[in-house]
Amino acid sequence: MEIFDSIAITSRIRLARNVEGLNFFTKLQSDIDAQYITGSVMRTLEKFDSFNFFSLKDLSLNECNALFEQHLISKELIENKDISSVAISEDEKIIVMINEEDHIREQCLEQGFNLYKPYRRINEIDDEILASMPIAFDRDLGFITASPSNLGTGMRASVMCFLPACQLSGNMEDILQRAKDSGLTVRGIYGEGSKALGHFYQISNQGSLGMSEDEIIDKVSEFIYALCQQERDLREVLLEKNYDLYKDKCLRAYGTLLYSHILEEEEMIELLSLVKLGSVLGFLDITNEQKFQKLYYQGMSANLKEVFDFSDKKEENIVRAEYISTKIKELTKEV
Repeated sequence: MEIFDSIAITSRIRLARNVEGLNFFTKLQSDIDAQYITGSVMRTLEKFDSFNFFSLKDLSLNECNALFEQHLISKELIENKDISSVAISEDEKIIVMINEEDHIREQCLEQGFNLYKPYRRINEIDDEILASMPIAFDRDLGFITASPSNLGTGMRASVMCFLPACQLSGNMEDILQRAKDSGLTVRGIYGEGSKALGHFYQISNQGSLGMSEDEIIDKVSEFIYALCQQERDLREVLLEKNYDLYKDKCLRAYGTLLYSHILEEEEMIELLSLVKLGSVLGFLDITNEQKFQKLYYQGMSANLKEVFDFSDKKEENIVRAEYISTKIKELTKEV
C-alpha cells in the first residue's frame, strides 16, 4: 500500500526448517552433518541461478558484522561461524541462512507494506527445499523447529515500521499492549533483544502453531494497517499542535548531520530519523528514499570499516561524521 510506504518500510517473511533425523545445531553430531545440510541447500538453490554463497568461516568477523548491520544475516549465524553459511540473492531480497538456530532459515524482504509479495517469492524457494530434502514435520505440531514459538507453519511475518508520531505522542505503551493482546510481538530495529532506535519497530506474529500461512499474514497485516492509520493521523496532530517545535527539531538534526565533526553510531540513527520525520512533515526533501535508508547501515561501525581505515572509536566517529555529512548533502535539502 503505497500511501503507507513512509510508515511501513519493509515487509518480511521468514520460514524455519530442519532436516529430519539430525539434531539442532547446538547438538549436531559432527561437522559432516553441518556440511550435509549446507551442501543439500546449496544444490537446491543452484536451480534458481541467482544466489551468491558465503561460508562464514571464510569471512572476517567484520565482514560478518557488516552483513548483520545490513539485516542480511543474524547474530546467531555469526555465533555459529565455524559451521554456518548464507545464500543471498543478487537483489539481496532473498536470504537463506544455513545452520543458524534452525538448520535452514529462508527469508524474503520487500520494500513497503505487502506481506503477500515476499510470501509468494519465498514459497518458490521453500517448495524446492521441501521437495529435495527430508524436512522434519509432524502431523499435529507442523514443522519441527528449535524454538516452540515457530512450531506449525514455521513462519514469521514481520513489518518494519517507522513510528515517530506514535512514539513522540506517548502512544507506544498502548500499541505494545494491543500487539500483545493480538498475539503479536514488537521488537527493535535488529529484531529480538534489540533497542527501538530511531523510532523503528519490527512487528510480527508471536507464534505460528494452529494457524495457516494466510491467517498469519492477514492477522499481522490487519494490525499494521490500523497502526499505519494511527501514525498518519498523529503526524497531522504533530503539525497542528507543535509545528514550530518539530520543525526546529528536524532542522537542528539536519544541521548537526551536515556540520558535526564527531558522530557516534546511535546518535547518527536518531538524527537520521529526525531528518526522515522532517521529510514526511514537509520541512525537508529527501531526493532518494532508498539511498537515504541505506545510510542507517552504511554509517554503522562494521560497514564503515569495510570502506575506510580507522584505528579507534574516536577516529571512527570522525570518519562517520564526514561520510554522513557528504551523503546528506547529496540526498537532502531544505524545503
